[in-house]
Amino acid sequence: MDALKSAGRAIIRSPSIAKQSWNASRHKKLPENWTDTRETLLEGMVFQLKYLGVTLVEQPKGEELSAAAVKRIVATAKASGKKLQKVTLTVSPRGIILYDSASNQLIENISIYRISYCTADKMHDKVFAYIVQSQHNETLECHAFLCTKRKVAQAVTLTVAQAFRVAFEFWQAAKEEKEKRVKSGSDGEGASNSQSESSASMGSLKGG
Repeated sequence: MDALKSAGRAIIRSPSIAKQSWNASRHKKLPENWTDTRETLLEGMVFQLKYLGVTLVEQPKGEELSAAAVKRIVATAKASGKKLQKVTLTVSPRGIILYDSASNQLIENISIYRISYCTADKMHDKVFAYIVQSQHNETLECHAFLCTKRKVAQAVTLTVAQAFRVAFEFWQAAKEEKEKRVKSGSDGEGASNSQSESSASMGSLKGG
């Protein structure tokens, strides 16, 4: 419940998410049979990627901002000459879980409400990236991943966007259910009070 509330707050803080402007709109729409994969999404959709790196950013969203961040990350990765770390990225309405593919060791568990933007980069079309608030402080980080092909980068972006929408739907449903319970409780309390008042009135009449 708290996680769903947080997801809702994140959407309120980031109007672009509510408008579904995850940059995913530039890519192909979700397939018509998405409801079939929705069940898989709830369990967690898995992608095998290579981690390029991370850089700090000043804003939580923006196409130019993320493009510049990805450019810096790619340049740094190339300059280092190191072999890229293979990672397993699992996406669900709860968030993103990152594992080291070789050791199966948990790298990070990112709550959905901490993610403010995701994109399949236009310049480096095999790169998927997202902007997230650091777990340790208020800084914003852009993480980038190399995919096997452009379609995979687009698929991951669409999946994260859909995960956020599903999380928001859960949050809305939970909120509505809570409001119904509160309303139902207050209505019952009102009826109980009226009954008490009526009994008191009857008692006073008898006493008179």
